[in-house]
Amino acid sequence: MPPRRAPRTRTTLRRAAPPPQPTLQPLPLPPAPTPQSRRRPPHRQQKPNGSGWMNWAIFAAPLALLGVLALIVLVGAVLLFSGSRALPGIQVAGIPVGGMNAETAVAQIAQTWDGRGVLLRDGDQIYPIQPSLLGISLDAAASAQAAVGYGRTGVSMGGLVRAAFDKVALAPIISLDRETFVRGLAEIAPQIDRPARNAGVAFVGGALQERAAVEGRAVDASATLAQFEAQGISALRDGALDLVMQRIAPTVTDAAPILAAAQSLLASPFRIDAYNPVTNTRVNWQVMPDTWASWLTASPDDTQPTGLALAFDTNGVRGYLEGQRGTLSQNEYLNMDETLATINAAIARAETQAVVRLYNRDATHTVQPGESITSIAWDYGVPYLYIQQANPSLEDGLSVGETITIPSADDFLELPVVPDKRIVVSIGEQRVRVYEGGALRWDWVASTGITSSPTWTGIYQIISHEPNAYAGNWDLWMPNFMGVYRPIPGADFTNGFHGFPTRGGSQLLWTNSLGTRVTYGCILLSNENIRLLYDWAEQGVVVEIQA
Repeated sequence: MPPRRAPRTRTTLRRAAPPPQPTLQPLPLPPAPTPQSRRRPPHRQQKPNGSGWMNWAIFAAPLALLGVLALIVLVGAVLLFSGSRALPGIQVAGIPVGGMNAETAVAQIAQTWDGRGVLLRDGDQIYPIQPSLLGISLDAAASAQAAVGYGRTGVSMGGLVRAAFDKVALAPIISLDRETFVRGLAEIAPQIDRPARNAGVAFVGGALQERAAVEGRAVDASATLAQFEAQGISALRDGALDLVMQRIAPTVTDAAPILAAAQSLLASPFRIDAYNPVTNTRVNWQVMPDTWASWLTASPDDTQPTGLALAFDTNGVRGYLEGQRGTLSQNEYLNMDETLATINAAIARAETQAVVRLYNRDATHTVQPGESITSIAWDYGVPYLYIQQANPSLEDGLSVGETITIPSADDFLELPVVPDKRIVVSIGEQRVRVYEGGALRWDWVASTGITSSPTWTGIYQIISHEPNAYAGNWDLWMPNFMGVYRPIPGADFTNGFHGFPTRGGSQLLWTNSLGTRVTYGCILLSNENIRLLYDWAEQGVVVEIQA
């Protein structure tokens, strides 16, 4: 029998829909068939290169479709089964509340809001502030309800997907007091503002060179409020409020005119002499040229030929002074604004030395057995009525163990201090010693107050000059009177220096009493000595009265 022929098989090719165009890559075309290849049986035909990738593409579209369907089902499940909870990606003012019910979301929003506050933002700089200082009040309940309700109606599919898998930032529900907002922003502005820096000089590689001016920025409170109101509560979606800043141009942009003047000054250190008139002590700081050169700038000055005067960048000086706090006692401090003004005035005069004043903080005292308000006041050198004024509770008397405030002696140094002159009164020795430049100039016998009307110990200063003052309480005329302190707060009555007094216009008193306690609180000198002192001691000279 002839051999049976194998049945001919028919190969049917299915055309698959191509996958979406953006994901396709060009495929190489197969080589053109030759006559021999056309005669080959269909089942022996060579597969073109890339047929495996096309097999994958055949399944890609159904898989993508299944993914989208699964996502829709998942979002639907979230909406269906979490109807009383916020979607997973929901945030209110940057506070995550996803998956929380309204009650939990209220607590989370309120607690985080109170702890973090509002963030004021200037570019990449962030400044936290309590919302109440800006007149912003949060409605935590309404904000939480909005978070839980998000996605129920009127939200696109994209919004639901973000809420479920990424995040959706919602603005908090707030109320705003506009006046408080502007006032609060103005109060915090000095911490945010960046002042302009005038052109100046600096050491670069050991050589003095010009330093370029720098533009400053300042908070515009009114413009920030207008922007906030225009944006509405959406401005706080991430918990931060963008500030509107004004550009501040420097007043001096060319440092060339001051470069020559700075060259000669920078041959020496800049010396800061910090003087404490209460303790009569000094702290000296020497700032090397390579440091204080970086402070140098210029300010407009019509009195100078160049129209400019040397000045200091206060930020640089302030930073240096703050770094010197460790050299002071715990009780001492600088009045920074006053100190900066004094140092700047010195460099404007082309001087490389400035004398600044140190201040002293109030003291505290714990009352011991046997002490009285008078004995405490005497020991601290403060008239007792001032201690009573600082401690209203003392009207009911002192209690052992009670802590009271002792006012600083600086309270009696009302005028600018004359640093190189000082008058020292010794009650125990009944003498007056006068110092100038640290050296003793005069040493005189004197008389101070009687026990019932004493001259009070303490640190004071010359506060007035009267050629012939009248004391009505005792009907006394006192020549060359110089006021030193007021025993009674706020009163016109003053104790001070004077010569031999007269009563009734003719009777000369106490001429033979020098060296004994004879006055009603003043310091008595001979007529000759008081005239010398009257002319020598200008107002502001410190008077130290010792027991």
